[in-house]
Amino acid sequence: MINVLIVDDDFMVAKVHAGFIQRTPGFKVVGAAHTGAQAVIETERLQPDLVLLDIHLPDINGLDLMQQLREVAPELDVLVISAAREVETVRKALRGGIVHYLIKPFSQSDLQERLEHYRSAYQSLDASKDIAEQSDVNRVFGLDRSERPLPKGCSVETLKLVEAALGAAPGDLSAAELAEELGTSRVSARRYLEYLHDEGTLDVRLKYGVGRPERRYVMKGK
Repeated sequence: MINVLIVDDDFMVAKVHAGFIQRTPGFKVVGAAHTGAQAVIETERLQPDLVLLDIHLPDINGLDLMQQLREVAPELDVLVISAAREVETVRKALRGGIVHYLIKPFSQSDLQERLEHYRSAYQSLDASKDIAEQSDVNRVFGLDRSERPLPKGCSVETLKLVEAALGAAPGDLSAAELAEELGTSRVSARRYLEYLHDEGTLDVRLKYGVGRPERRYVMKGK
């Protein structure tokens, strides 16, 4: 569960945002603060994973507050929610290491989309993982498969067939087995399999025998 602290000077707005968050699976609102001073106290006391931070607070600019919050909670992530639209403000927020910047007013789906990205991207880089894959980094920066080209000679249609074959397989598959099933070359099958492995979709298992180990591919979690 990802614990969230809301920092907003408007009590009613904070309540609405709390409702949005509570309806997002995997998130829990642990508190709310309406001034910078209160935010520091609550952050130190609650140690939330994520703060939803408004920039316009009565006693301090929210961007200046970020450093104070991280002094009492070094692992804290910050998602800015603000009506501030100035380019320099957005740049300063980015330099401060925010995970996202959402301009008010916004809908429940707008906020939930950002929260779900945070959960899938940032939380995948947890303490149990010593080494990050490129796919982990891509998720953090919002670079998904649809934004990146397939390897040369590959098509979206064939990729879907490969994914379907892997999903239907009772266990792992080699490039040769996949090629036979799809009626394509082993080189082509391996290209798709390695692409999906780089994406973080597949695990690779090595089968040892005579000669070089055989690479076998299986859907993660299967």
